[in-house]
Amino acid sequence: MNLPARIQKPAKRSSRIKCPAHRSWVRSHHCSVPNCQELPIECAHIRLGSHAGMGEKPDDDKCISLCWRHHKESHSIGEASFAKQYGLDLQALAAEFASRSPHRNKLRPNRP
Repeated sequence: MNLPARIQKPAKRSSRIKCPAHRSWVRSHHCSVPNCQELPIECAHIRLGSHAGMGEKPDDDKCISLCWRHHKESHSIGEASFAKQYGLDLQALAAEFASRSPHRNKLRPNRP
């Protein structure tokens, strides 16, 4: 069997869409977990359905507001378990934040 001289890694995305103003706007909201009033609020990027590769942070249009405690918990138990535990649709929340953002035009500049 002839193996290729070099195994090529998949190409990384050319660039991630970043919008500090949108992230700041997301952090200006309460925690997305119902009835949580914990502070401070962090911008939590959602990986489910984000098409970000391993070790790559999703684009900024894929983020929601979570308090520091719930953000940490989402990482420790995984997004699917976290969403189920709190009855959240993380992708829908991220889409709603992105569509209502005053900075939405900067989130998808070259995409449909």
